[in-house]
Amino acid sequence: MSSIAQHLQHVQQQIAQAAGQAGRAPSSVQLLAVSKTFGPEAVAEAVAAGQRAFGENYLQEALDKIAALPALVPDTPLQWHFIGPIQSNKTRPIAEHFDWVHSVDRLKIAQRLSEQRPEELGPLNICLQVNISAEASKSGLGPEELPEVAAQVAQLPRLRLRGLMAIPAPSDEMKQQRAAFAAVRGLYEQLRAGGLAMDTLSMGMSADLEAAVAEGATIVRVGSAIFGARHYA
Repeated sequence: MSSIAQHLQHVQQQIAQAAGQAGRAPSSVQLLAVSKTFGPEAVAEAVAAGQRAFGENYLQEALDKIAALPALVPDTPLQWHFIGPIQSNKTRPIAEHFDWVHSVDRLKIAQRLSEQRPEELGPLNICLQVNISAEASKSGLGPEELPEVAAQVAQLPRLRLRGLMAIPAPSDEMKQQRAAFAAVRGLYEQLRAGGLAMDTLSMGMSADLEAAVAEGATIVRVGSAIFGARHYA
């Protein structure tokens, strides 16, 4: 068994344990393997271990990887999620090559993705990013602007608004981690109560996935715990 396969197994066990403690089925939490800065060979190892959904932050790197994978894992459908910041001039390739986008932080980006999504691909799954900790260094909608933007995004053609994504301020305290994720869940539940048919909470990473699962995460985004330490150019 490769080290990536072993790490995947360990993360799945973490998720299953956290779900069990929260009274949830492990199958209610999807693992998104964040493969940024790792090459297609690392992704192929994860695929061989059963992983199918991958998250990418950097567009050109992701497009190169998406193009390379069919030769490494033929006849294996993969699901690609864009989870990084989105510039307006990058929306077309994102709309054309990804299945999900987690990091929509303003209406203009959603409108461009809607206009540029090829009809034959089916709706692009969208999460709105919420800046739940009000950090100046992070993208995301403020809680006060979320309801209006969500209502407008939900009406756009060729998109499907699935839910919310958040990256709270880091904390080593489980209580603080849970409080931030609980705040995101509260916003999600308010939007659902207002009539938006959402089903996704994308929250939790390597260091805080247990707290995220305890507070209702349906997708956890895990990179370093699967692929190892990242090496940035």
